[in-house]
Amino acid sequence: MKYISGFSFALAVTIFITFCNNKKESDTMESRQGITKTNWGNTDGKEVFLYTLTNAKGVQVKISTYGGIVTSWIVPDKNNATSNIVLGFDSLSGYLAKPPYFGALVGRYGNRIAKGKFKINTTQYTLVTNNGQNHLHGGNKGFDKVVWDAAIDNDATATLLLSYTSKDGEEGYPGNLKVNVRYTLTNDDELKIEYNATTDKATPVNLTNHSYFNLTGDVANSILDHTLMIKADNYTPVDTTLIPIGEIKTVKGTAFDFTTAKKIGRDIDNVPGGYDHNFVLSKTDTSLQQVAILSDSISGRLLEVFTMEPGLQFYTGNFLDGTFKARDGKPINQHTALCLETQHFPDSPNEPSFPTTILQPGKQYHTITVYKLSVNK
Repeated sequence: MKYISGFSFALAVTIFITFCNNKKESDTMESRQGITKTNWGNTDGKEVFLYTLTNAKGVQVKISTYGGIVTSWIVPDKNNATSNIVLGFDSLSGYLAKPPYFGALVGRYGNRIAKGKFKINTTQYTLVTNNGQNHLHGGNKGFDKVVWDAAIDNDATATLLLSYTSKDGEEGYPGNLKVNVRYTLTNDDELKIEYNATTDKATPVNLTNHSYFNLTGDVANSILDHTLMIKADNYTPVDTTLIPIGEIKTVKGTAFDFTTAKKIGRDIDNVPGGYDHNFVLSKTDTSLQQVAILSDSISGRLLEVFTMEPGLQFYTGNFLDGTFKARDGKPINQHTALCLETQHFPDSPNEPSFPTTILQPGKQYHTITVYKLSVNK
């Protein structure tokens, strides 16, 4: 009887411990979902925070209030090994060294404005020129280099709200522009970016995210072996300073034809300098539609791009030169990452035939882009 009682007691203890461990594991998994916040340093006299968004599958996206930067996106590959598919750094200091817009929110105007000048009605405006003779990505201190206010949306899973007010005259732009950006990591492994803005003076607005992707998760691998499809029958040719010449040309029979999926490296030698061009998306309205598919055979990862925007800037990391290093110390060289920036066309304020980017007082700027990841096993 003593033996039976001892055994029963031991069994009961074992069951109890197992129950507690299982409950602890379950609680831990549940607690991983949502958002956590970490102090990430200071700049411009302001605290900077890093938010970690985690979905039910354990996929993680980290976003900094400095620049609204997507610093990492950790996802599994076809062998369930996880790695980071975007360029970024583990510390704020990496971004203060001013890398070329890694993961950042870009504004007021993503892409280039010729000679930093444009007119609204009869008023001439002059912007900062920070890309040779042209204005690029909002100027010397665009939205990628300011500290955004942040709040967690408690009514949504893994949703971060960022806000910033760009004052009248900032970098030469007219009007006080109030911007709100909503990042959501869904349980379907989608990173949804919703942009909203209002102004008290007519001003050009063209917001985008400048994440650099390498689906292999390793910058030792070139993105020239990635396969890409873009739903665009036309593109906007550019001059030697990458300003559109005002024409819209067919991609048919050119190196710019991605209407059927092909390896990025197949025709890149026929594009002087590499791809850094705006593709005119084959859309009939402004609804959210799939516009591009990027895939990698090494990892099995596939990235779909959905947007409400009329254009997609496809950039093959032509100016990456090894100056910056990845987290593992490997140099970030040319063609080791690419950008798929949803947007309006470059230099639209100076091209009346392009879709307008002028936001008027009393109107709402609103657009959504979704990057959806999946794995082919």
